[in-house]
Amino acid sequence: FITVCNGFEAFFILFSFSMVSSKLSYLSFLTSVWTEETQCTLLNVSITETFNCSFSCGPDCWKISQYPCLQVYVNVSSSGQKFLLYHTEETIKINPECSYIPKCGKNFEESLSLVNVVMENFKKYQHFSCFYDPEGVQKNVLLTKLYSSNVLFHSLFWPTCMMIGGLAIVAMVKLTQYLSLLCERIQRINR
Repeated sequence: FITVCNGFEAFFILFSFSMVSSKLSYLSFLTSVWTEETQCTLLNVSITETFNCSFSCGPDCWKISQYPCLQVYVNVSSSGQKFLLYHTEETIKINPECSYIPKCGKNFEESLSLVNVVMENFKKYQHFSCFYDPEGVQKNVLLTKLYSSNVLFHSLFWPTCMMIGGLAIVAMVKLTQYLSLLCERIQRINR
């Protein structure tokens, strides 16, 4: 009985953790308002200024560095308006003034060369797909969505599979216990 209870506890702890993580993914998906895909045309791309950032240099060590701020303005074909383009939803949270933010590192020159490559790619491909807010609440557009319907599917599908598998294991344990008791009763009757 103790082994079965520990199995139940482990199953429910695992299931609870997977459901919490799936709900967080689901909530992130619901908060993404950039749902409609459209065509964007590049208007202007430039490095405006530099910002401070911190990077890890060990378990208890943090150092300050800088990164260049790339701003990309586009014309959205669905509305004809000028918007600031962001790489992902996370870019807006980190720094709403920059369209693209490189990973913070100790070498500013590496960050600058990476931003220059991104800037040249925008100049090379002037028309590309982007995502906008059809409600007009957000006055900006995204190049790439982190939270798509595919993420929602996986965040709900796999925890459900885990729950069904766990319930099947519990049912098999209970069936084994029942058959064991039944076998024991039959042996007592035959004696």
